[in-house]
Amino acid sequence: MRVTDAEREDFMDEITRDVVVIGAGAAGLTAANDLRKAGLSVVVLEARDRVGGRLWTDVVDGAMLEIGGQWVSPDQQALIDTVADLGLSTFSRYREGDSVYVGPDGVAKRFTGEMFPVAPETEATIDEITARLDAMVAEIDPDKPWEHPQAEEWDKISWDAWLREQTDDDEAVRNLAFATGSAMLTKPTHTFSLLQSLLMAASAGSYSHLVDADFILDKRVVGGLQQVPELLAERLGDDVLLNQPVRRIIWGPESAAPDRSADSVTGRRVDDLRALTARVEAAKSSSSGVTVIADGVTVRARFAILALAPVLYPRISFEPPLPRLQHQMHQHISMGFVIKVHAVYDRPFWREQGLSGTAFSPYELSHEAYDNTNHGDERGTLVGFVSDQNADDLFQISAEERKERILESLSHYYGPEAKNPVVYYESDWGTEEWTRGAYAASFDMGGLNRYGADLREPVGPIHLACSDMAGAGYQHVDGAIRQGRRAADEILERARR
Repeated sequence: MRVTDAEREDFMDEITRDVVVIGAGAAGLTAANDLRKAGLSVVVLEARDRVGGRLWTDVVDGAMLEIGGQWVSPDQQALIDTVADLGLSTFSRYREGDSVYVGPDGVAKRFTGEMFPVAPETEATIDEITARLDAMVAEIDPDKPWEHPQAEEWDKISWDAWLREQTDDDEAVRNLAFATGSAMLTKPTHTFSLLQSLLMAASAGSYSHLVDADFILDKRVVGGLQQVPELLAERLGDDVLLNQPVRRIIWGPESAAPDRSADSVTGRRVDDLRALTARVEAAKSSSSGVTVIADGVTVRARFAILALAPVLYPRISFEPPLPRLQHQMHQHISMGFVIKVHAVYDRPFWREQGLSGTAFSPYELSHEAYDNTNHGDERGTLVGFVSDQNADDLFQISAEERKERILESLSHYYGPEAKNPVVYYESDWGTEEWTRGAYAASFDMGGLNRYGADLREPVGPIHLACSDMAGAGYQHVDGAIRQGRRAADEILERARR
């Protein structure tokens, strides 16, 4: 593998490692730590000025806010083990008292338990379809959903269309749909398939788990979940380099330049394309390693791990290009979009009303909200969520009007006092340069069955790890850790050959 002399003059530093990891989130840092423990040398390149990726804890106007991911559920064993290994403590989300549901009539109703206070016939419909979904999910391997005998069929029908085939009860459909739509994939329910929805549920163990807030949003880490990547990075010391966006990856051997002697311009272009195709094929089986060029450092390594969301791969120039399969696949993956709203008050006033802080409504701008008060904090914090089309629409208006509309929605759950927080902040990951959406990426209609089996496959010396490609723990830190371990294991197996 060769780099030109002109390119060498631009390099500020050149280092050599066994493995270069691109992305200092939970996946990349887990992989790097596992590889170092096994005796390989590593370096992690991070584009941001911090580690953590979509985990980010910061102080805003004097309030500690978990701007990104934050919850730990009982099924997330990889994350639970990592939290324990790092010596971190957890605490339970506040859930004492009544929850609130706002139905199509706009009336707030208090309730306890898992079922919303809907009409008996609607409740029966929700129960029946939930049982049907649990049975379907039980047949799904979250790591290989495309292997289900009906995967192709289920990937051709949208989540919304399938639900509406089951019942004409619109309230039941809305309440069933939002668990994987607004709440998790953060896309309109007509834009992704039944199979994608079943994968989301299978990643949590069942559809019932996914709709149970007391399960999926069980605990938080004292001091914030970003401590997981921060402590993992500490173990790597100077081998984590921040402010190093990767611009180019040169992989595989250099092939000879195409013959330019032909008289026909068209012929030259065809020859060039043939040569490029041959170079890509040669690179896939080459043992020449990679050269990774970031803004301030160049790394030569035997292997690379792309530990970032697939939607960010186009930010990197690959030489030769990635194979056509990856080019096609990545065009069928996109991020969702959600605004995470943080409202901090001088006290958790809703508790005085006997409310847990848990609130839901498929008819509200903020479709769900929770008590998000920090451990040991006398102030009270509510966190609410505005997803997909609603989130798009809110960014067409001014920040002042957006805040007013969101707080108005929260007041429908908690009363007029919700309109007057002492600290207010909106997590807008859609404008974050190195993320471009939230919570995670998912396939469009038909994409999961068509490309899912290839999503995690290495490309020559380049391995892939991200929560967006997880099975168990999909979209969560748990999945990122699992994928980091998988990528490290793949490289260790190859390194031993």
